[in-house]
Amino acid sequence: MKSKIHQCQKKNKYTMSKSIIIIALLVVTGFTQAQTNFEKGMTKAFEIWKNGNTDDAENMFERIAKAEPKEWLPSYYIAQINSLKSWSEKDETILKAQLDKAQEHLDLAMTISEDNAELIVMQAQILTNWVVFDGMTYGMKYGGKISELYSKALELEPENPRATFCKADWNLNSAKYFGKDTAPFCEDIETSVKLFDTFKPKSEFHPNWGKERAEFVAKECKA
Repeated sequence: MKSKIHQCQKKNKYTMSKSIIIIALLVVTGFTQAQTNFEKGMTKAFEIWKNGNTDDAENMFERIAKAEPKEWLPSYYIAQINSLKSWSEKDETILKAQLDKAQEHLDLAMTISEDNAELIVMQAQILTNWVVFDGMTYGMKYGGKISELYSKALELEPENPRATFCKADWNLNSAKYFGKDTAPFCEDIETSVKLFDTFKPKSEFHPNWGKERAEFVAKECKA
């Protein structure tokens, strides 16, 4: 009897262990499949964007954002696309629609990933869009905030090349506008170029832009 009881208990342990393994495999498989779908979607979105179909890429990022509500990157790129489209926009109605959309998706990304230097840099970029559109109206309103955002991004990630470059570029253009010495900020631009050379994004989908622009501004500083 004791032997039979022992065998029964052993069988139950085996069954439970087998069930746990199966559940674990299902969870891992589901996670892997979700990651695969996310990666496939992001790869496709970047391909579309690279081919110049910005609106289609934006739509793709929107679909990914809805399907992957815990991922901040799709919303980040929606914000970036709308910011990029706004640099040369002269129609205030169109500009507002684009920057409102950028802000909406950036806010969403910030709820997913707090204290994220890349998102803080993008926030500064969106505010700079407004300053570029109308410096008289928005310069005083957002100027101080933009500087604070870049400083915060650098506090979080001192070696982040985008934070370093964008802050230096903002200070450089401000110095030019007010007729001040630009040399210190040109040095900061050079520093950012070196940081770009050693920077490694966390994945192929994480922000990795800015190097070409930094190199261009560095050359302008030397001209």
